[in-house]
Amino acid sequence: MATNTILVNTYTNGILGPSAEMLGPVRDGGTIIANTAPGCWGPMITPEIRGGHEVTQPVAVEGAMPGDSIAIRILSIDVTSKVTSSGVDVIQGSFCVGDPFVAAKCQNCGKLWPETHIEGIGKDAIKCDNCGATVAPFIFANGYTVAFDEKKTVALTLAKEQVDQIAPEAEKYASLPEHSVQNPVTTLAPSDLPGIATRMRPFVGQLGTCPPVDTPDSHNAGDFGQFLIGAPHDYGIQPEGIAQLTDGHMDVNRVRAGAVLIVPVRMAGAGVYVGDMHAMQGDGEIAGHTADVSGVIVMQVNVMKGLSIPGPILLPNEEDLPHLAKPLNESEKLAATRLSEQWNTSIEETAPISFIGTGANLNAAVDGAISRASEVLGISQEEIKNRLTIAGGLEIGRYPGTATATFAAPVKALKKAGLYDLVKEQYQL
Repeated sequence: MATNTILVNTYTNGILGPSAEMLGPVRDGGTIIANTAPGCWGPMITPEIRGGHEVTQPVAVEGAMPGDSIAIRILSIDVTSKVTSSGVDVIQGSFCVGDPFVAAKCQNCGKLWPETHIEGIGKDAIKCDNCGATVAPFIFANGYTVAFDEKKTVALTLAKEQVDQIAPEAEKYASLPEHSVQNPVTTLAPSDLPGIATRMRPFVGQLGTCPPVDTPDSHNAGDFGQFLIGAPHDYGIQPEGIAQLTDGHMDVNRVRAGAVLIVPVRMAGAGVYVGDMHAMQGDGEIAGHTADVSGVIVMQVNVMKGLSIPGPILLPNEEDLPHLAKPLNESEKLAATRLSEQWNTSIEETAPISFIGTGANLNAAVDGAISRASEVLGISQEEIKNRLTIAGGLEIGRYPGTATATFAAPVKALKKAGLYDLVKEQYQL
């Protein structure tokens, strides 16, 4: 029996797909409230988690079937962590089978996906339950610990003295949810960048639907998914398997409160999941990681029957649109009308939309975003490129291979694709 609201506070073991039991279903038009655990670093130093992240148990949406899409309205995002740590990683290759995110092992006893415990603080604090050896497959090349103010508006990186005091109580400062099994990253006590003050702008790095084959959650994207091709562990795929991914792992910093994300359905029920909340991130996430936090996200989900899309489509907040893609204000409209009268030509009716592309590198990601826009809107790729150049812009979601192509699209094409009503609502057109 479908319900209007579902609260999610349980997590997968890092694997999304047919083996991940779905909660729900939630009604079409219903609300999902998710208490999320931190993404990258905590799960990365917890070998028993098999996907590199710790995302919520997926939720089935009533009536969603392959070939449909789900519109996810992000109603709110609230950070609950007080402190977290992050930084550039170093992979310890002998601590895994081919992929440290997916197949961690103890280099001492050889146990795959070993359960662990914490002894002390610092890079050697994560120990194998089986033999007691240090077992984390990642350490910091350069790392920091950052604290947040009570209103969750600003952040400050801390010095070693403060970090060493916090690290023994890392779980408390991280506000880890009850059912999270990850080792809190601040246990490693990184403190290479003290005194940096910055702004908070929380968003979710993982939001989407389940792929139709069991997939490590952090690799449910066209860039990280490349590491699954021919992999020596249980989740290896063939090159054509990349097309089955749903690109739920985006790290696009515009996927935040107020935005609408439209995602493809590849399994009955869709399996909407979320995680990897971040306190802030510059375009590109160039360090490979950012400030992972616990938090609560509230989402409304609507089934878009028969809307088959090749990948996620984003309707960002208007303030997050590239300058050239924003709808004209009243004075600009007046100036454009005068110009059209001067030259005796009409003004095309347009509205902004953003297509997310992923690939083995940024060039492939850009090409993918343009190709997806062309397929959905029925416009040639050459025309899309022109529109991006004079009425839009490209932005990097994540290095090495996630990009967004955002532009003012023809309203007639949006209507034909079945997208205009959502776009009109989002931008109050």
